[in-house]
Amino acid sequence: MNKPENLAHSLAERAKFREMKEGTKEDWAIIGAEYREFAKDLPDRVLEHLKLLDGDFGGFPVDRLEHSLQTATRAHRDGRGEQYVVMALLHDIGDTLGSYNHPEVAAAIIKPFVTEEIHWICQNHGAFQGYYYFHHLGMDRDLREKFRDSPHFEACAEFCEKYDQAAFDPDYESESLEFFEPMVRRVMEKPLASMYKTAVED
Repeated sequence: MNKPENLAHSLAERAKFREMKEGTKEDWAIIGAEYREFAKDLPDRVLEHLKLLDGDFGGFPVDRLEHSLQTATRAHRDGRGEQYVVMALLHDIGDTLGSYNHPEVAAAIIKPFVTEEIHWICQNHGAFQGYYYFHHLGMDRDLREKFRDSPHFEACAEFCEKYDQAAFDPDYESESLEFFEPMVRRVMEKPLASMYKTAVED
């Protein structure tokens, strides 16, 4: 049986250990080089995953990709910086794999590349967005109040008020995903903070 192409590397190109505790510096040099190459393609993988939201309406007036584009477009046209705009673009990317915790999924993806405040907004926007509809579902629309003491409370409330909750207009002319692609690449080019940061630095 032929191995899949991605497993067809010769043993000379792969680490030799069977358990990590057996690993050598040479093994990790091989892995590190592969990791650096793989990490460079992160923006491509993120953009491809975002495209999964295309055509997914979930009952909303616009599909989830258009909502993401509209949120990011509104933030961009309001003069927000690239980290903020990229967060606005990706804030719901977790809808596919994190149906019960999508804000945390999106926040985990952007965390190495953005400020603490922008990460916090992304991580907690679900509770803040609930102010606009939780009461229609028998839930507490004031759930966001548990975050009142956070220094980022007002910033998150503003994100939801000005950009997120407002981004369901079928007649709004959003920028395309291609418009935002260079921003995604610039923001995700190099992590600001990560335990693996040195591993991707040549």
